[in-house]
Amino acid sequence: MSYSGDPFGQIVGLFTGRVQTLWPGQAPSAIAKTRIEGARQVTASGLQGDMCADLSAHGGPDQAIHHYAADHMPFWINRHKEQAATFVPGCFGENVATTGLDEHNLCIGDVLSMGTARVQVSQGRQPCWKLNAHIGRKDMAHAFRTTCKTGWYYRVLEPGVVTPDSFMHVMERPAPEWPIHEVIAARFAREVSEETAQRLSDLAPLSAAWRSHFHKLLKVE
Repeated sequence: MSYSGDPFGQIVGLFTGRVQTLWPGQAPSAIAKTRIEGARQVTASGLQGDMCADLSAHGGPDQAIHHYAADHMPFWINRHKEQAATFVPGCFGENVATTGLDEHNLCIGDVLSMGTARVQVSQGRQPCWKLNAHIGRKDMAHAFRTTCKTGWYYRVLEPGVVTPDSFMHVMERPAPEWPIHEVIAARFAREVSEETAQRLSDLAPLSAAWRSHFHKLLKVE
């Protein structure tokens, strides 16, 4: 089905990172991102210049671009006042930060404009220990999962160019019954119903990795 361009978001930051050894004795990471000034190409693999340290767990077509809602920053600041200065757009290793878009008003499969590119919501973020290390909190990944404030990933449907002041509009909504936050909650739940697992394993716009997770929960004879 087509969608009439609402909700929409204002980009407040674009970010890319290079692979670095950030923690002695630990695996390298590209989670530390730098703000982009000016236009940047959006390619099938993500924002031009962005790197991925572990392609077995991150990156690929279904995780080309990570988007995080800048609107969540007051929540984290209020929750961790002693680290208030930490929580600014780009702090979680995202590529895109916006106001106006979040896990509640976007759905899996939504197609959005990103400058002249077109991108599609594929899954939520599945945070690991690197997020904890980067933020300096042992509970950060757990907090992401339990609040469902993980951000989300895009696959790139049409390459293009994006600028840091672009607006993002929802252009298509094929699965309005699946807001991102509900799928994130199901992904990290201890148990989900067989009906939910079946429906999500069959949800074509959902990433292959997350559909596989839900398929494994089915009691297949």
